[in-house]
Amino acid sequence: MIQFPKPTVEQFFRTYAITNFAVSQDEARLVFNTNMNGKMNLWAMDLPETFPYQFAQKDESCSSIKFDAKGRFVLAGFDNDGDENYQIYALPYEGGLPQPLITGDADEKYFFAELSEDGEHIYYCTSENNPLYLNTRVRNLVDGTDELLHEGETAPTLLTAVSDDETSFVYNQSFANTYVPAFVKSGNETYDLTPDRDVVHVAGNPIFTDNETIYFITDYKSEYAYVAKFDLKTKQFSSELEIEGESIQEMKWNKAHHALYLVTENGVTDGLYRYDVTTGDVAILEKPIDVINQIHVSKADNVYILGRSATQPPNIYQSTSGADWKQLTNNRVLGLTASDMVEPEVVSYPSFDGMEIEALLFKAKPENDNGHTIFWPHGGPQAAERKEFRSMFQCFLNRGYTIFAPNFRGSTGYGSSFVKLVEQDWGHGPRLDCVSGIEWLFDKGITDREKLFLVGGSYGGYMALLLHGRHPEYFKAVIDIFGPSDLFTFESSVPPHWKPIMQRWLGDPVADKERFIKDSPVTYLDGMVKPMLVIQGAKDPRVVKEESDQIVAKLKDKGRDVEYLVLEDEGHGFSKKENEIKVYQQMLDFLEQHQG
Repeated sequence: MIQFPKPTVEQFFRTYAITNFAVSQDEARLVFNTNMNGKMNLWAMDLPETFPYQFAQKDESCSSIKFDAKGRFVLAGFDNDGDENYQIYALPYEGGLPQPLITGDADEKYFFAELSEDGEHIYYCTSENNPLYLNTRVRNLVDGTDELLHEGETAPTLLTAVSDDETSFVYNQSFANTYVPAFVKSGNETYDLTPDRDVVHVAGNPIFTDNETIYFITDYKSEYAYVAKFDLKTKQFSSELEIEGESIQEMKWNKAHHALYLVTENGVTDGLYRYDVTTGDVAILEKPIDVINQIHVSKADNVYILGRSATQPPNIYQSTSGADWKQLTNNRVLGLTASDMVEPEVVSYPSFDGMEIEALLFKAKPENDNGHTIFWPHGGPQAAERKEFRSMFQCFLNRGYTIFAPNFRGSTGYGSSFVKLVEQDWGHGPRLDCVSGIEWLFDKGITDREKLFLVGGSYGGYMALLLHGRHPEYFKAVIDIFGPSDLFTFESSVPPHWKPIMQRWLGDPVADKERFIKDSPVTYLDGMVKPMLVIQGAKDPRVVKEESDQIVAKLKDKGRDVEYLVLEDEGHGFSKKENEIKVYQQMLDFLEQHQG
């Protein structure tokens, strides 16, 4: 009989990314951002048909897609090779080549915020003339005039909602990931949405349900984010809906049915709810996947979600009122089914101080198991490893590696207090949570002390470097993917609009000099004795190339075994399919080389 070889790396990475989507008002067309043809472009489907076709040719990542309600054009925000300097382009309604609309110098940012219902006004935020705090402007598409609407001060400020009559505007100010108060400007008056902006909290996702009522999500004086309301007539704040033990992350409004659709975060999975604001009724909705990345609700009460599970790549689904889901895209691993892949176990372990840490444990199937384990600290750090598909995970599991991914302190999904624990403590508590997780793996017999690899990206790359330098005895070899290596140089090199949040997030390099030294991986070069592979995007705006350059150069000066892969046309991630395949093939080769 014909014998087929083990699936190749390329098979796993021939799944494609879907990062965001938009649906026309008549629901006749769905446009989504994907690297289906190897590079990020916009593709479309003319519903109810689900055969995709290319909608726009740009070969760049797209941050936003917006249909004109009258069917005249589509707006999209594109960057350049992952530099995250998004600028606004216009497309014919039938698609084509993007035309620059609101653009400027290559290092300027123009973030789309809102399009008026009549399609005449584009509201956007820009770094032009205010790189630290950002300005909000409005472009009149009829006469071409462009007006300054709000000048950001004290913290990066983004426009997040506009009333239907375009007289009231909600803004968010970001002092940290966990401190994002919101205010509304109505006429000549300004009001905070929450009673006390000095209380550290987040207030986001504002929705004008009418010109005087704003629903939004906040964790103001709460461990978990809930639905709140601000009444512009009475200037009153009220708590409207809490879901016990879950943080509401996103919501969409259906005006005709007076309902809010809510996406919640609960550890490693999401929930989906429908909340009738008139009756107060809350319905739990079934969902076809574990993690929801985006939700859209049409006027006809059709619900669209983009989501994924650990064994299911990202896909877009459609339902009526959150029932009877239909899968619109068919993104899958080439030649494999979900049953060929590994569903993680949700486990927990006590950390050094008794705090319980949740983690995902992906066990290689017995027929593939090579006896080795990969320890994976996630990025963020204020993020989490969740039940969502990673081509890397499923590919490496197929090659026999077990994977352990802890949600150390600072991870999202476990309450406001937990996520704040990483602030001004990047290298102590989270590191010891990781060490406790490693010891738990040994104690449970999941792996042994001679067969553990360390791999991480972004903050996970930082943690990989720090664990390598301070605890090299645990690891056979280490892979760092664009991780900060020196907190001093990292703090000084982040994008300008990040700088105002660094104080609360990371700390002050002068006042906290000793901690910066203690928590910088570069301090522990003497401990970095295991073989390393370092991967970096040359255009990364978050963790600049110099962060990897300097650690590689210092280690090579000491004669250490270090491989260095630089991708000249990538930023903080891999948007181009051939680059992605190249990276993970080199990672697999590196791990295999150091198994012995």
